[in-house]
Amino acid sequence: MLTIPGTCWLCRMPLARPGWGVCSRCAKHLQPSPHCPQCGLPAAHSRLPCGRCLQKPPPWQRLVYISDYAAPLSGLVHRLKFQRQTALAASLARLLLINVLREKRTVGLPPVDSIISVPLHRRRAWRRGFNQSALLAKPLARWLGCRYEAHAISRIRETAVQHRLSARLRRRNLKNAFRLELPVRGLHIVIVDDVVTTGSTVAQIARLLLQHGAATVQVWCLCRTL
Repeated sequence: MLTIPGTCWLCRMPLARPGWGVCSRCAKHLQPSPHCPQCGLPAAHSRLPCGRCLQKPPPWQRLVYISDYAAPLSGLVHRLKFQRQTALAASLARLLLINVLREKRTVGLPPVDSIISVPLHRRRAWRRGFNQSALLAKPLARWLGCRYEAHAISRIRETAVQHRLSARLRRRNLKNAFRLELPVRGLHIVIVDDVVTTGSTVAQIARLLLQHGAATVQVWCLCRTL
């Protein structure tokens, strides 16, 4: 069930602005644990790449997220994705924007020319009725004054559901699953997803973008699982 319009999704207290969805007090508690600014995994310092990234960095430059995949945020993500409560998307995108602006002030972020969303295969998109990543990416692009490229990446092969697979099988599952549809040479690109677990999906897309000349690639998501 959704809360009464104008009340916080989490604490049910009145909002200063009804469209916010989550009040400022609850938003302050939605913070990630200390993590590497590049891979997003736990680290001693949040401003320097971790040892893993120094030895074998992921194919993106920065990863920004709201918090770990844990309550209460995980419950909101589940309601958006699996209970079709799409009214949550704009509020969750706003929370992500707050963290993006905070990271920009504290550790610095590459510029942004275009935002893309992780695509669904057309059959899965038809069954679900929406792409939750696209619902997050569109308002982010509008607020930041950059382009949202809805068709930059297409999913040309329907793959098994990722969360049911091991890390090794996830990588194999995604081989040759995506195709680039627009030129990206010299552009600074952001990939938006709802949850990043092993990073296999966004890594495949990031590599594809970099192979075609993208200047930098960032990943922005709601949650990073450990």
